[in-house]
Amino acid sequence: MADSADPLHSTTQRERDACLRSGATLVTTDYVMDETLTLIRMRLGLRAAADWWDQVEASSRVRWEWIDPLRAEKARRWFFEWEDKRFSFTDCTSFVVMKELNIRRALTTDRHFPQAGFEQLPAVP
Repeated sequence: MADSADPLHSTTQRERDACLRSGATLVTTDYVMDETLTLIRMRLGLRAAADWWDQVEASSRVRWEWIDPLRAEKARRWFFEWEDKRFSFTDCTSFVVMKELNIRRALTTDRHFPQAGFEQLPAVP
């Protein structure tokens, strides 16, 4: 959503806005924050990363979940259990949190989420 040159930028923004209009709170983790902040800096520069951080940090509609040792251990098991998938460790930490919190939908363009049994928003063919 931070990169207007991304082909899915508008579609993803519409999905996010629809979630927010419905009253949903967006849940993310410190691992996703790490990946996102780094990716934005590498693609768009430090100023864009700072702007993203300020926006997310100021939002009352974003809930942070932290990956503690217990969650990391569950993610490690998930990571090594699925030999036929190419899940990142960060994906697995998200799966653990989503299972714990009974979250079924993920606002992501990462095709690993449907492979793990979650609904992907936007639906990417």
